[in-house]
Amino acid sequence: MPRVEPGRQRGRVTWSLAVLGLTAALAVLQAVDGPTVLRQALAAALSVLMTLGLTLRSGANAPLGTLFALLVGVVAVATQWDTLLAGAAVGAAVVAACLAVMGTRPAPGFARVVLEVVLALAVANAGGLAAAGFAANLDTERFDYTVLGLSVLSVVALVYRLGGGLHGLGRRGAMLATGALVLLVVVLVYAAAFTEYGSPELVRQGRSVQGWVREHLGGAPHPVEVLVGIPALAWGVAMRSRRRQGWWACAFGAAATAHVASDLIDRNDTVLGAVLTACYGLVLGLALGAVLIRLERVLTGRDGGRPAAVGQEPPRMQPLH
Repeated sequence: MPRVEPGRQRGRVTWSLAVLGLTAALAVLQAVDGPTVLRQALAAALSVLMTLGLTLRSGANAPLGTLFALLVGVVAVATQWDTLLAGAAVGAAVVAACLAVMGTRPAPGFARVVLEVVLALAVANAGGLAAAGFAANLDTERFDYTVLGLSVLSVVALVYRLGGGLHGLGRRGAMLATGALVLLVVVLVYAAAFTEYGSPELVRQGRSVQGWVREHLGGAPHPVEVLVGIPALAWGVAMRSRRRQGWWACAFGAAATAHVASDLIDRNDTVLGAVLTACYGLVLGLALGAVLIRLERVLTGRDGGRPAAVGQEPPRMQPLH
């Protein structure tokens, strides 16, 4: 494993502490409905830090990306132009969703898988606070789909670079990516069709059940997180402990991190409600992920073995290239 220079190590510690501090401050201000301009300023600062983290991790042009995020944030807050505030909110959520996936590490054991998924969702939640902090007037459904689409496409593009192209998929990886994509589309189309074309009585009953769950449990998990995003991320980090191909599974983990990052835009939800929703999705998604991991190892005859990829990937806060 490459040695980390003390100066860079201090920079990463400073970055982490700054992200934690801004996230905590935004959570408090969101809970007490603090001054809008202050929340927007903190949201812009957090977006800049997350952009810096993503560009460094992905090997992109960090100064250019960070400067762009800074300009968008400053101009949006200074002008209070709603379109720019909406764009800044989308950017914050997408960057956080991508960073959450790209910041993961290979996980040779299931306890480590749980840790990696929890950390990814925590990063996505921080991005959700930043997105909500911009206080833009948004169509929440359109916002959700925009963040989801941009996040999945962005992570797939980054993974494409990591794998050196589609040839890194292999037959099994191609089947995996195709299956995950089909399942994601089916879940999204079904949800949209249920809302738009379902009978009024059926839609009313569905919303009534969802309302009951939210009222009594504090939150309701999203199907796209439970059925696609979290299982894909869990399976991917486990697979990366043996082969780099696991990055392609991780790419679809953006379906979960994107939903978590866009949850707090719903003005009918609270910080606690969003956290509980993420927790319920985490438990159910990890259960399905555990089944996938076990099934894949049984089918491939790799129930153990040396976790070769752990030593091949750089540490969490170093560039992947």
